Amino acid sequence: MKKMKKLYNIVTILMIAMMIISIATSVFALKDPTNMKGTDTSAFDNIGKRIIGGIQAIGSIASVAILVVLGLKYMMGSTEEKAEYKKTMIPYIVGAILIFAASNIASMVFKFASSIS
Repeated sequence: MKKMKKLYNIVTILMIAMMIISIATSVFALKDPTNMKGTDTSAFDNIGKRIIGGIQAIGSIASVAILVVLGLKYMMGSTEEKAEYKKTMIPYIVGAILIFAASNIASMVFKFASSIS
């Protein structure tokens, strides 16, 4: 049970990190904002996309693996264990939905912000 709690804490930390990275934005200050010649941010964009993609992949794999483990334990457990697994599944499901939805929400916000400017 302690291993499951440790794994649950690790996945929770990954989910929080995913949300922070999805929401966080970079701010670049210029001395003269009217003179923006030569500003190329494509390298930063590519690095950021790779990092976010990697974190999303790790979070997705971890959430599916935990779902499989919880599902197997739920099927094999006694009545008391099933009640406890139900209690742990609710925060897990909320976190898994956030991980899977965070990338879509972040891309929609980015597309909306790109279309405005």
